[in-house]
Amino acid sequence: MIRLSQVTRSELSGILWMLTAGLCFVGVNGTVRWLGQDLPAAENAFIRFAFGLLFLIPVLWPALRQGFAPRVWALFTLRGALHVVAVILWFYAMARIPVAEVTAIGFLNPIMVTLGAALLMGERISWRRGLAIGVALAGAMIVLRPGFRALESGHFAQLGAALTFGSSYLVAKRLSELVPATVVVAMMSLTVCVGLAPIAALVWIQPTLVQYAVLACTAVFATAGHYAMTRAFVAAPLTVTQPITFLQLIWASLLGALAFGEPVEIWVLLGGAIMIGAISYITWREARLRQRAITPLAGATRES
Repeated sequence: MIRLSQVTRSELSGILWMLTAGLCFVGVNGTVRWLGQDLPAAENAFIRFAFGLLFLIPVLWPALRQGFAPRVWALFTLRGALHVVAVILWFYAMARIPVAEVTAIGFLNPIMVTLGAALLMGERISWRRGLAIGVALAGAMIVLRPGFRALESGHFAQLGAALTFGSSYLVAKRLSELVPATVVVAMMSLTVCVGLAPIAALVWIQPTLVQYAVLACTAVFATAGHYAMTRAFVAAPLTVTQPITFLQLIWASLLGALAFGEPVEIWVLLGGAIMIGAISYITWREARLRQRAITPLAGATRES
């Protein structure tokens, strides 16, 4: 266990930024949950991304003027299509099942990324990582408890969202090798808006000014959360910031209980804790492997 005296200023900054990101993402969950089923999921998602796109115009406009290679455009389009499906499923789930359950199932995203990297990109999964993935999936089963209760459409929607979000992040990983990360984020927002527009038009219900305002707040929370998370990754290694993610589940449970009268489920907290523990182990293991790969090179330099 890390003692407070052992935490550097940079690591403490990373922890605080990750705490801020977690609170922002809970704000996203809360605003979307408050909207409920009054507006279709595709419409909610479109308005949220349209507001978010306004914050990214300073990055987006110069990138569009410069242009991209056809291969990069193809990857942007693929990621946009995957993200369109993912956000519709996520908004659908958030309106139908407790906030804490959506948050806990969402912890599957990095597991999906790890599995996808192995299946599609040929990355090797060691037996330790494979075991950790199995533990994380067991945690998801504890959250869902199939056979012990009836699963709703929102549960299946969130599982689908975890799968498609994971696929989207894999494409983003490939894109990050070709263009700056800020451009990847900005183009994702643009392609998602374009993809959601015709779907939202088909089911459009005129929102009230309050609903517009709430979705604007959703966009602010989401943008601030991603910014804070990026700052956390810069300030401290993932092995320090990843365990802080579990606090999102605590805050989501409190939000659901206090704001929406949702019961605090011990099984959701337990399953979420198991999933975050497994993900943190995978993160720590990968950091150690990278460190080992660098160390012999440093030793060879000293001997030469």
